[in-house]
Amino acid sequence: MLETSIVTALARQLYDARKTRIQLRHFSKAHPGMTIEDGYAIQREWVRLEMADGRSIKGRKIGLTSRAMQQASQITEPDYAPLMDDMFFETGSDIPFDRFIAPRVEVELAFVLGRPLKGPGVTLFDVLRATEYVTPALEIIDARIEQFDRDTKQMRKVFDTISDFAANAGIVTGGRPVRPDAMDLRWAGALLHKNAVIEETGLAAAVLNHPATGVAWLANKIAPYGEELRAGDLVLAGSFTRPTNAQRGDVLHADYGPLGSISFRFV
Repeated sequence: MLETSIVTALARQLYDARKTRIQLRHFSKAHPGMTIEDGYAIQREWVRLEMADGRSIKGRKIGLTSRAMQQASQITEPDYAPLMDDMFFETGSDIPFDRFIAPRVEVELAFVLGRPLKGPGVTLFDVLRATEYVTPALEIIDARIEQFDRDTKQMRKVFDTISDFAANAGIVTGGRPVRPDAMDLRWAGALLHKNAVIEETGLAAAVLNHPATGVAWLANKIAPYGEELRAGDLVLAGSFTRPTNAQRGDVLHADYGPLGSISFRFV
């Protein structure tokens, strides 16, 4: 485990990097003994810095939910991070590109809870009962810590990603909200267009066989820290497409079929 002073210093670096848009080198390279628990400790300290600025937590995100991404990251479970209130955008928005460093876009479903979920022992069925509605969402991910080292070109470790808010930077919601029992959520799908060209397609079953599975995992994972998912929280269940790179001027449009669509533009 990293010393408390190191955790505090690294969290401050991430807090500053989000504001300055200057990427950091891999923490895991400077601290080769770094662990997953260290990553979450840095993340929690960064949250405290954001909340001291008046920010609040509106929900959580779950990442690395597909088998392919877990294998690429050499881990056996997803990761998670908070969704801060200044990360939310409405569909149809013009989103300032200058808020990000190297944004990419992922296609997801979001669960909005009507009742709290507190582990241990939360199941998929508990999640469905506690969910008020499910809505389409696009996640904007970013890299305050370099994805690839500028010299060695090595990919960052999962510890770096966890520290870096699990790469979370923004969320755009829209489309048609549905009750969780209104359809088989495994078969919810989307086409992601960038500048009118289809970049990615996918089905929500790619997220741990059912997107609610990740929400149950998260409720149980945070329970040992005395935390729970609260009524009103929005939980991003995990991407069912690969991330799509974006630049200033790009228009992103996700067509969820019967669940409607989401669009936004980077300006």
